[in-house]
Amino acid sequence: MQNDLQIEVRRQPQSLLHVHVRGDATFAHTMAYWHAIAEAVEQQPAQSLLLVDELIGPALTAGEWVRLVSELGPRLGRLRIAHVKPHGLDTVEYCVLSAMGAGLDARVFEDARMASLWLRYGPVDA
Repeated sequence: MQNDLQIEVRRQPQSLLHVHVRGDATFAHTMAYWHAIAEAVEQQPAQSLLLVDELIGPALTAGEWVRLVSELGPRLGRLRIAHVKPHGLDTVEYCVLSAMGAGLDARVFEDARMASLWLRYGPVDA
């Protein structure tokens, strides 16, 4: 069964952009929601992004992450990114390394509460 992409974008206080995505984990869906994030940031700049990613399916390949970050990274400016994957982190090292290599301040979390704390206060102990 195919699950269409659902993207919910909300602005919150302290220049926080909150994005929640659901659907199948495909490269096309991932590119689509990152384009939506970039457009939201270009329309009204934000300092931080809390992205709750509930896409279901196999993770993107390292090559796909490199392509995504090289294409969309420059559009995100100095956005601090907390990427929450509540269904499991899979192998995300290349995702974070690609983002950091592009100059983005990004971390991946399994828990939205820890991600929110990191966005507000920096590194936190579990």
